Amino acid sequence: MYEWRTGRSCIYKNIVHLVFVTKYRRDVLTKDMLSSLKEIMEETCLQMDCELIEFNGEDDHIHLLVSVHPKHSVSNLVGKLKGKSSYVLRRSFWDEVKEKLWGNHFWSPSYCAVSCGGASLDVVKKYIEEQRTPTSEKNAKKSMSLKKS
Repeated sequence: MYEWRTGRSCIYKNIVHLVFVTKYRRDVLTKDMLSSLKEIMEETCLQMDCELIEFNGEDDHIHLLVSVHPKHSVSNLVGKLKGKSSYVLRRSFWDEVKEKLWGNHFWSPSYCAVSCGGASLDVVKKYIEEQRTPTSEKNAKKSMSLKKS
């Protein structure tokens, strides 16, 4: 369903579902803020060699589906996304948020991160279990001696 991505020395499909909640779970976000957030998140993902696949939210939280480059930890990506978005939203929409939030915090310090993939864990587990095991040294020697004959 989603394309494989390539890096300098890897091929990957690391897709993560992220959920960020506003501080105190306050109903702060408006339609304009969500629109601005989507642009901020897309830009930040691109700067980190990641891709924002899907974005949406409600008045007190947002959901992101991100293809994460393996050179970045999820926690590092989350820090960049939350930090930049908090800064821009507080700067651009301060009059709308100052009554509901106070201090320098826009987002709750916690977040939800769920890995997403095309195959279920059971399918991946079975695939790994069924990998071809190397032949024993005894069988390898026997095979080599048959080839020489």
